[in-house]
Amino acid sequence: MSVIIDGSAGVTTNSGAVFNGIASGTAVASTSGTSIDFTGIPSWVKRITVMFNGVSTNGTSTPLIQLGAGSVTTSGYLGAATAYGGVSVGSAVNFTTGFAIGSFNSAANIRHGALILNNISGNIWSCNGTIAISDSAAVGSSAGTISLAGILDRVRITTVNGTDTFDAGTINILFE
Repeated sequence: MSVIIDGSAGVTTNSGAVFNGIASGTAVASTSGTSIDFTGIPSWVKRITVMFNGVSTNGTSTPLIQLGAGSVTTSGYLGAATAYGGVSVGSAVNFTTGFAIGSFNSAANIRHGALILNNISGNIWSCNGTIAISDSAAVGSSAGTISLAGILDRVRITTVNGTDTFDAGTINILFE
């Protein structure tokens, strides 16, 4: 027996849980603007993968991911990011305004990889992932948590200063 799940309709499992499959957002060219938003995330989502393909900015402010429930949450994030290899060996940085996408902060950095957001319980989310930069032989890791005021419905990719502009690449999300 086989079952085809396309993500558009839930399937009830033997335990009574509903499995909605993996759904993809619409890929967004990260070639302009100071932030990229994915909104309308369904309330049943328990995991979101944020994927980066050749993403760059025009400045030196570290890119980060912010979550939201009705509006974007800009404080209360716990965790850190670090980099290994290249020009940033072992540099670790704490961020409170979002989950850092590695700790790379050069306009020349071209980012590839993914960060995964997991629902711990209620409105508490964790983040972990790995980002590499192709302009230098370096890899960055990020991890942390945030407690939202309500049910997550949006993900924003921006920079720490909020003013650097995206100038290359593509960003997309998967949610399940």
